[in-house]
Amino acid sequence: MLLEQLSRQFPDINWAPSESYGMLTIEVPVDQLVPVIAYLKDDPTLQMNFLTDLTAVHYPDDKNREFALVYHLHSFIHNLRLRIKSFVPASKPEAPSLTGLYAAANWMERETYDFFGIQFTGHPDLRRILNVDDMDYFPLRKEYPLEDASRKDKDDRYFGRQGHEGVEFDKRIDRQ
Repeated sequence: MLLEQLSRQFPDINWAPSESYGMLTIEVPVDQLVPVIAYLKDDPTLQMNFLTDLTAVHYPDDKNREFALVYHLHSFIHNLRLRIKSFVPASKPEAPSLTGLYAAANWMERETYDFFGIQFTGHPDLRRILNVDDMDYFPLRKEYPLEDASRKDKDDRYFGRQGHEGVEFDKRIDRQ
């Protein structure tokens, strides 16, 4: 019903629907986010009146779709939940702010900016919220190795990284 209603209202959008964990997920082009979400919120039969969550995911190998913005909407009236994904390129990580629709978007957009560097146009106060102001990178981007290969103080035995019959995978570490 929800997908049919959206398709009638926005016939030019390819929703790419899927379902995981019992929740419908749709894709919305970033330039259609505000009209679609405003419709979901204001339509009397849907009444998606609560923005549960807003975050991002970094897919560095997905050309021109490196960042997925993920919105979770909820209708308390109809007990209906919806996940919306909108993709933006790393060359222009930008999306419109939803602060005009949901007051809760304010801090969620600030957090997403703080960790992923997504610019939310129209946001009233887009600045870091959890990290220090002078941080010059965005820590949840997958741009750095998970571990520092130059460290000499790690012993793989303490991290469960041993090969078959006790042979360790990383022989670069000097052990004394």
